[in-house]
Amino acid sequence: MTEITPQIVADHGLSPAEYDAVVATLGRTPNLLELGIFSVMWSEHCSYKSSRRHLKTLPTEAPWVICGPGENAGVIDIGDGDAAIFKMESHNHPSFIEPYQGAATGVGGILRDVFTMGARPIANLNALRFGDPHAPRMKHLIKGVVAGIGGYGNCVGVPTVGGEVNFHPAYNGNILVNAMTVGVARQDKIFYSAAAGVGNSVVYVGSKTGRDGIHGATMASAQFTEGDEDKRPTVQVGDPFTEKLLIEACLELMASDAIVAIQDMGAAGLTSSSVEMASKGGVGIELDMGTVPCRETGMTPYEMMLSESQERMLMVLKPGREGFAEAIFRKWELDFAVIGRVTDSRHLLLTWHGATVADIPLGPLADSAPSYDRPYVTTPPRPPLTDVPESTDLAADLLKLMACPDVASKRWIWEQYDHMVGADTVQRPGGDAAVVRVHGTRKALAMTTDCTPRYCFADPVEGGKQAVAEAWRNLIAVGAKPLAITDCMNFGNPQRPEIMGQFVGCIEGMAEACRALDFPVVSGNVSLYNETDGTGILPTPAIGAVGLIDDYAKTMTMGFKAAGEWIAVAGLDDAAALGQSLWLREIHGREDGPPPAVDLAQLKRTGAFVTSAIAAQLVTAVHDVSDGGLLVSVAEMALAGGIGAGVEMGGYFGDRPDRFFGENQGQFVVTTTDSERLLSAAEAAGVPLIHVGWTGGQRLTSTQDDGRPFWAVSLADLRAAHEGTLPALMAAAT
Repeated sequence: MTEITPQIVADHGLSPAEYDAVVATLGRTPNLLELGIFSVMWSEHCSYKSSRRHLKTLPTEAPWVICGPGENAGVIDIGDGDAAIFKMESHNHPSFIEPYQGAATGVGGILRDVFTMGARPIANLNALRFGDPHAPRMKHLIKGVVAGIGGYGNCVGVPTVGGEVNFHPAYNGNILVNAMTVGVARQDKIFYSAAAGVGNSVVYVGSKTGRDGIHGATMASAQFTEGDEDKRPTVQVGDPFTEKLLIEACLELMASDAIVAIQDMGAAGLTSSSVEMASKGGVGIELDMGTVPCRETGMTPYEMMLSESQERMLMVLKPGREGFAEAIFRKWELDFAVIGRVTDSRHLLLTWHGATVADIPLGPLADSAPSYDRPYVTTPPRPPLTDVPESTDLAADLLKLMACPDVASKRWIWEQYDHMVGADTVQRPGGDAAVVRVHGTRKALAMTTDCTPRYCFADPVEGGKQAVAEAWRNLIAVGAKPLAITDCMNFGNPQRPEIMGQFVGCIEGMAEACRALDFPVVSGNVSLYNETDGTGILPTPAIGAVGLIDDYAKTMTMGFKAAGEWIAVAGLDDAAALGQSLWLREIHGREDGPPPAVDLAQLKRTGAFVTSAIAAQLVTAVHDVSDGGLLVSVAEMALAGGIGAGVEMGGYFGDRPDRFFGENQGQFVVTTTDSERLLSAAEAAGVPLIHVGWTGGQRLTSTQDDGRPFWAVSLADLRAAHEGTLPALMAAAT
């Protein structure tokens, strides 16, 4: 028997105080297997020990919420007896170590979270953060992550329809790979994870267990140090073709009445799935480790319990239904094994060749896991900009912004994804939000991922608020009713008070926005310790959002539709918002000032106005203002429609750079063929609507009062700048 030394305890990620708590819980010294089980269940990744007291402050309820946080994924009512089921999760550390498999298994894991609840997955999205593209290994990481997402999603047959990508040197040592899946189920066929029925069989299905991913949850709960890219054995290996078989087999079994409870084997594998099922059901669970299907010889119970091999599920079946279920999984050429039973002990009991090798009370493993009130310091406010630079060449500034990696077209990325498989994709990547039809109906789901980390770093409260507000705006822009969000909270070391302060501030801002916009949080994930050698990432609370469109034929798009249409800005009519803007960073090399403020009450009024204008067919194109400001939004609409525009320099714009490039929150650019009716509707709604130009031609231009061009840039040059950046950057990738 292995002696439990302080070094072994430290290697398992447990503090001396936590180890003392383990000993007190058991009333004895744990063996190595028990220590390993405690280490993964009490890891930050599984227990949320630094975050869960703050997560409880987020609003999670609404009349349309069927299931909020606590299950595998969130569930919302989308009418007609249908439900949307969705969640976002991180796979950051594995993707930095081995980008292809790290990203691929991130997609596989989030798919399982959704279909384990009875939903057929209909869409994948992702939120990616990379470092300076020229930093060591960065092009390799970008190429590997994108290939991994495409390689898994394309093969499993679920379209990858949307997402976002940011670049910043803060991610040089820790890239972020956040994956989101949306699925659809019937409300009377939703499955939960709480085990029940003493004596019922506990069944293992899917792939065999290997040695890949052992201690993955522990690794994800620790910061990196130099050389950690050598930790490849802790990265799982995925097989999307097996996952496809697993989806179909599970959904076939779910059409029957055989399942009592079901849980995917994600982080911490068989340990977390068995512990969570039993603890949620208030029962015990006994597993015979000799019956676990293994693909490698000589595997020990320690390896079996901590492996994070992919494409595996755990089920509790009704009595006598084992043979029926086994026939289904054998038909789909998947492993099936009865490996245990439900007990009334409220313990996790593991046996091996007839001997007990672990006996742990479930309460301390799950619900009573450590919870820390980490000390934190509030991020000090940034002083306002007092020396606002001028824009001496608007056309040159616009071209540079359109070419910068954050704004540049991500076509190089999303063309590697199959975004049309299933034939229900209504709006493809590149717009404000993706839109996917609910198969066989007129309904569609709009979905997006959003966050602006530089705002969160400058002011976590405003940044958290803005991340939720931008997701809400993007759903509004395509004509959807925003319903709910999932989140993926990516931060550095929570034991540093300034980092914990960023987390607390972002949660505060998110909660305020969710309450104001009736936009509850129904699921999510926390990823901490995203640091290398003490250098943390920007605080990145990624938001995944879902909304409903009653008739997919009424979806709105951002591209200009015809020449001669009236261009206007709806929303906030006067604000200087150049602080933390891309214009300030890319043109002037400065990352200073406060981020733009978010007026949630006014945003809600503006969103209601835009929604009604879309429904009344008063607008022909809609696009929200975000990175790069108003002029970038107009340029994106022009490129999407292949039609230029004339921007009026008088009136609204004047010669103020904040009008062109300020990232004012709560604004939408709209076009219309009936300006009088639209102006009247805006006035009735109490929403500013300001005319800024006309569509037409093959360039963006602005004229002076005497009609002479003030500046101009052709659509061809804009497109070359916008489309050329990523292919040029990645041409040298190895």
